Amino acid sequence: MESEQQTLEQNQKETPLPLVTKVIVIGLCGGLLWSSISYLAYILNFTELSPNLVLLPWAIGDWKNQVLGNVIGIIVIGLLSILTALLYYGLFKKYDNLWVGILYGVGLWLLVFYLFNPIFPGLKDMNELSRNTVITTICVYILYGVFIGYSISFEVNELNDQSHPQQPSTENE
Repeated sequence: MESEQQTLEQNQKETPLPLVTKVIVIGLCGGLLWSSISYLAYILNFTELSPNLVLLPWAIGDWKNQVLGNVIGIIVIGLLSILTALLYYGLFKKYDNLWVGILYGVGLWLLVFYLFNPIFPGLKDMNELSRNTVITTICVYILYGVFIGYSISFEVNELNDQSHPQQPSTENE
């Protein structure tokens, strides 16, 4: 009877995902979420840029300028976001601070809009973009950086808490 209780599924402990797998999932979800929000901002005319921007240098045809191009752009950004999450994990995982995520988002924005600007034919120079586009994209990148940073730092801290349980205090009550 006791061996039967031990084999019940409800009595078995679930093995947690490895931390790197969690980072990959965080990166994918963050990329999909924030590029979808960026697409919504494009639809609502808060920005001139849509997620299909990532396809413009490589894809041929007019389909990339339609809804399908934006959906595929969101998926591509989600996949690229895995790399940015792994980069954050490698460089900043030990920092449990909101400002690190904000600075990471601003750094990514600067990287895309200044360093990678020549790669994207649909991306105008900074002085040619509207104020709404600049403000909206900076905000989306900051929120993305905070999402990635806080989520990864949270998972790292959770893992550290599980591997180093706190000793109960021996104070007199």
